Amino acid sequence: MRKRNESVTLEHERPAGPPEPGCSLRHNLRLAGARPHGEPAMKRPLGRRNGLWFRLRKLLIWLLGVYIAIPFLVKICPAIQVKLVFLNFVRVPYFIDLKRPQDQGLNHTYNHYLQPEEDVTIGVWHTVPAALWKDAQGKGQPWYEDTLGSNYPVILYLHGNAGTRGGDHRVELYKVLSSLGYHVVTFDYRGWGDSLGTPSERGMTYDALHVFDWIKARSGDNPVYIWGHSLGTGVATNLVRRLCERETPPDALILESPFTNIREEAKSHPFSVIYRYFPGFDWFFLDTITMSGIKFANDENVKYISCSLLILHAEDDPVVPFHLGKKLYNIAAPSRSFRDYKVQFVPFHRDLGYRHKYIYRSPELPRILREFLGKSEHAHHH
Repeated sequence: MRKRNESVTLEHERPAGPPEPGCSLRHNLRLAGARPHGEPAMKRPLGRRNGLWFRLRKLLIWLLGVYIAIPFLVKICPAIQVKLVFLNFVRVPYFIDLKRPQDQGLNHTYNHYLQPEEDVTIGVWHTVPAALWKDAQGKGQPWYEDTLGSNYPVILYLHGNAGTRGGDHRVELYKVLSSLGYHVVTFDYRGWGDSLGTPSERGMTYDALHVFDWIKARSGDNPVYIWGHSLGTGVATNLVRRLCERETPPDALILESPFTNIREEAKSHPFSVIYRYFPGFDWFFLDTITMSGIKFANDENVKYISCSLLILHAEDDPVVPFHLGKKLYNIAAPSRSFRDYKVQFVPFHRDLGYRHKYIYRSPELPRILREFLGKSEHAHHH
C-alpha cells in the first residue's frame, strides 16, 4: 500500500523535462491573452474608437473652415459669384454637336451664326413650323430666312442659365411650339455653348436685341413674340423694356418661371440654403452680385413695358419659387404701362409635377397660348 501511494506521489511530482508537443504554444497563448491585474478589458476597442472620433473631429473642423472661408473668397473674387449666376460653363447634355440640330430630332431646324459685336459670335437655331417640315428637308439658310416672311408667327426664345440651346427640355419646347404653327428662333448668349464672348447682363441683352432686329428685318408683318425662361426672363424684360422705349415693342411677352430680381432669386435659390442665415449674407453674396453689374430687375422693367404679358409658373418650382412669379404679376398687373394690354398669370398645380422646366408637358399649353396670343395680337393692333 505504501508503495502504491509513493508511486502516485511520484506520478504527480514528475520532474521537469522537455515540454510535450503543443504545450509551449498553449502556454504562450495564455500569456499573450493574459492582462495585468486591474487593466480595463476594452482598452484596444476604446483606443480605436478614440482614433475614429479624432479623425471625425478633424473633418468637421476642416468643413467648418471651408464653410467660413467661402463667403470671404466670393467677396474677394466676385468672378466666382458671376460664374454661379450664369453657370455658362455647365454644358448639358455633353458631347452634342450644336451645328447639327437634327441630332436632337430637329430635322426642320437650321443652325447659323450672327455677330452682334466685334469679337462676339452667337450660335442660332431657327426651327420652322411643323407644317413646313417636308419643304425644309435639304434647304439652306436663304430658304429658312425667306420663310420668316411666310404667314406664321415667330417666337424668340431666351433660355435660362446653364446648358445650351440644345438642352433637352428646351428642344422639347421647340417641338411643341413648332407643332402649334410657330417659327422658333433661339440662340446661345455670348459665352454659352459654341458662342464666343464673355457673359454679362448687358452683353446678353444686346445679343437678344440683335437677334430680335434680325428677325424683324425678315418677318414682315408677322407677329413676333418673346419667350423667356428662368434667367432668360431677366434678359426678356431688359429687351422688351428697351424695345418699348424705342417704340418697337413685340406683340407679346411670355415669362416662364420668372423672378422679381436677381437678389431675391439668389436669396431663394437652393444653392443659398446653407448660407441664408450666415451673418452678413447680403453683404457677402448679394452685394457682390450687384457690384458685378448683374440686376435682372424684372420688377422694375415691367413698369416700362407696353405689350401683353403672360406669366407661366409651376407651384412646385424648386429653383425659382412660385411666390416670386406671383409677386411679379402683382407688380405688373396694376402698372399703368399695361392699362391697354392683357396681363395674365397661369399657375400649374404642384400635383402636375412640372417643377422648373417641364411646363411644356402641359396638355393645356396649346389652348393657353392660342387664347392669350390671339387676344394679345388683337389688343396690340387695336
